[in-house]
Order: sequence, then C-alpha cells, then structure tokens
Amino acid sequence: MFFQSGGCCDGSTPMCYPAGEFSISDTDVYLGNLDGTPFYMGSEQFEYWEHTQLIIDVVDGNGGMFSLDNGTGRRFLTRSRLFSDEELAALKPPA
Repeated sequence: MFFQSGGCCDGSTPMCYPAGEFSISDTDVYLGNLDGTPFYMGSEQFEYWEHTQLIIDVVDGNGGMFSLDNGTGRRFLTRSRLFSDEELAALKPPA
C-alpha cells in the first residue's frame, strides 16, 4: 500500500509498505489504486491537496527509510497540478 502523510522528511513523500504493515486510521483518506495498490493520505494532507491532480512518479534518489523503495536508488515522488474549474466541478458529488 502507499501512504502519504504530509509530515516532514519521509512523510512528505509517498511511502510504500507491504500489505498489512501500516495501520490506516479512520481519518485517513483512500484516494484510489496505483496499479492495483491502495493509496491513502492523511486527512490534513488531503485538505491541502484535494484541489489538485496527483501524479506519483519514480525518480532517481533514495527513498524514505521505512518505504519499500529505500536502498534501491529510486524513490517515489508526488507531482501535482491544480484541477481546472470544470474538472473540479466533475469531482464534486451532486447536491
């Protein structure tokens, strides 16, 4: 599973954990799947990013020390762009 907390250091990047080795809280937000792998974000971080499209990429560098990518010479990176007004309206549930 992937999780992004928005904390400093390791928590500011998406981290990948083996299934069942990271506890999700009731306040964490499920964003969807990345190639079949669930992606969650801390609720406070989600409030900051909810108006953006998130793109999870793999780049050169060392990953977080608790993430499965650590020591591989590659790491996960979140890129983003703001949704257009039309895209944002399409995401909101009907009133």
